Amino acid sequence: MSLTAAGAVALAVVLEAAVGEPLARIHPVAWFGRAVTPFDREWAHPLVVGTVVAVTLPLAAAGVVAGVVALAGRVDALVAAGVAGVALFATTSLRMLSREARSVVAATESNLVAARERLPSLAGRDASELSAGELRSAAVESAAENLADGLVAPLLAFALGALVSLPVAAGAAAWVKGVNTLDSMLGYRAKRVGTPSARLDDAVMWLPARISAVLVALAGLDVGALGRAREHAAAPPSPNSGWPMAALAAVLGARLSKPGVYDLPLGEEFPSVATAERGVRVVGVAGGLAYALAAGVVVWS
Repeated sequence: MSLTAAGAVALAVVLEAAVGEPLARIHPVAWFGRAVTPFDREWAHPLVVGTVVAVTLPLAAAGVVAGVVALAGRVDALVAAGVAGVALFATTSLRMLSREARSVVAATESNLVAARERLPSLAGRDASELSAGELRSAAVESAAENLADGLVAPLLAFALGALVSLPVAAGAAAWVKGVNTLDSMLGYRAKRVGTPSARLDDAVMWLPARISAVLVALAGLDVGALGRAREHAAAPPSPNSGWPMAALAAVLGARLSKPGVYDLPLGEEFPSVATAERGVRVVGVAGGLAYALAAGVVVWS
């Protein structure tokens, strides 16, 4: 089973490199998002509804994915590996993230208006008054944070699930992606229905965020960055996102900041274009290390 799980990881890597992201109309995460949308409103008992949503929707997604992989396994182990690989690919994202971050960074050099218009595809903040340096900071921060959310977390879940079975591995990755999607859609202070989803995501992301910080430090060939990052990792309001962001700031020797929310002063200046581009490359290498780590875990399990 370890070889079939490793094959699934390898297929996910190939699809990520070749495709980058499924079309929205056939993307399972988009389908999941449409299932969440009816719950994004005011409720008489928002915490009760939110708890039910946070528990049942990700479990339902995991059950569907695990069931499909199990059915594929009745046909052939290779078919099951293929289905699991496609499922893992659908729950992860690296190439699109890197492309969008590079686009924002490049636009800050020649077209600040375009950079401001493009930033919301990466970071949820008002970009209308951000300087070029602040826009590059936001792009780099988002790349680091989404490394944990969009890649390391589902890969880790898949690798741990593979210790049990291939269907459990694929289902675990889908469950983590469901939890994270709920948080991204509902997990705002103004939406009390999303509070349970936000708290669950905080718990699920505790380990992936810290593993991501380690991978960023390794990718940047600066293990000492972890020690410098530790001093600032608690600055963002999230208990997790500060780890990969602070680690990347330390590797780059740059300041990363969200105005009025947090500041990661691991350098005196906001990233230059060259520094921000290096940051995106470091995140890409860290993503490659994450795939290698997941494959290693399932092979040696």
